[in-house]
Amino acid sequence: MNLNLSASLNIFKLLARPSLCLPHATVPTFDDLPLPLDKAFAHAQSQGQSEKRQVDIKAVVLDKDDCFAYPDSNEVHGPYKQRFEALRALYPGRRLLIVSNTAGSSYDADGKMAVAVEKATGVAVLSHRVKKPGCGSEIMAYFREHPETGVTSPSHIAIVGDRLATDMMLANAMGSWGLWVKDGVVPLQQKSIFSRVERNLAPFLLSRGYSAPVPTSPFE
Repeated sequence: MNLNLSASLNIFKLLARPSLCLPHATVPTFDDLPLPLDKAFAHAQSQGQSEKRQVDIKAVVLDKDDCFAYPDSNEVHGPYKQRFEALRALYPGRRLLIVSNTAGSSYDADGKMAVAVEKATGVAVLSHRVKKPGCGSEIMAYFREHPETGVTSPSHIAIVGDRLATDMMLANAMGSWGLWVKDGVVPLQQKSIFSRVERNLAPFLLSRGYSAPVPTSPFE
């Protein structure tokens, strides 16, 4: 069973501050990602937020399951392969990182899933002890180990994923930019109850005046 203690513990933070799960930008599918990703967040600077911060995306953290691949597949979903390769070209080498709550996580104890995903995609998979949304410090440690990426602040990172309570909360908790892939790969009727609830949660919160916080690093 793929339990996520990190998400369970962070639900209390979310109840106290609902905006933590909101994205800075939203696209229907992975194939709709604007490139370079700085374009996705330009509008976030004019959404009534009193504090503004320059968008300078140097690296991208990708979720895998229901973002660019089916949950049980290591391969990039066929219709998204061209966009995936374009993303790799813009953010080469260590500047593109897969962070999954399956491959590379405690669920993948022997690391075989991570190896398979790396082989299939050509992109590094982070080995992390704490699942999203609680692995921000492990992500920053990775980029500190690879200074060639140019990442010196969490605000240099865009988190791309299909889940509000894990991917977008991770982005906001660590002070990065969050891009929500709302529709994902899996058909709506086959998604988990949590994913289906999130599709209505974001519009509900936005309609009540909540917005994603401007990235401010807790590590600086």
